[in-house]
Amino acid sequence: QALLVESGGGLVQPGGSLRLSCAASGFTFSWYSLSWYRQRPGKDRELVATISVGGGVRDYEDSVKGRFTIYRDNARNLAYLEMNSLKPEDTAVYYCNAIRGGTAYWGQGTQVTVSA
Repeated sequence: QALLVESGGGLVQPGGSLRLSCAASGFTFSWYSLSWYRQRPGKDRELVATISVGGGVRDYEDSVKGRFTIYRDNARNLAYLEMNSLKPEDTAVYYCNAIRGGTAYWGQGTQVTVSA
């Protein structure tokens, strides 16, 4: 059974940092591109960052460029989202997503709250 489990969310002050983790099991993680999405209160889910299967290509939503970094460790079936200079508008539930062709897996999400 394919499973993605996010962790690392929490409450942080504006300007702070968090690192989210996504642990994969039950499928060949290294075959799948990996993305982080977020759903802010009252908003649709949006793509935040994507990394290719080998990690060589990364792409970011404009509002997080220069602040967030996506990376992966295929040997350990892990992906990460390093978030720096956090802003209140980054408050959201963050989800990891693995996709290959027509197959996609989602995690259950982890809450990130940026507030003083």
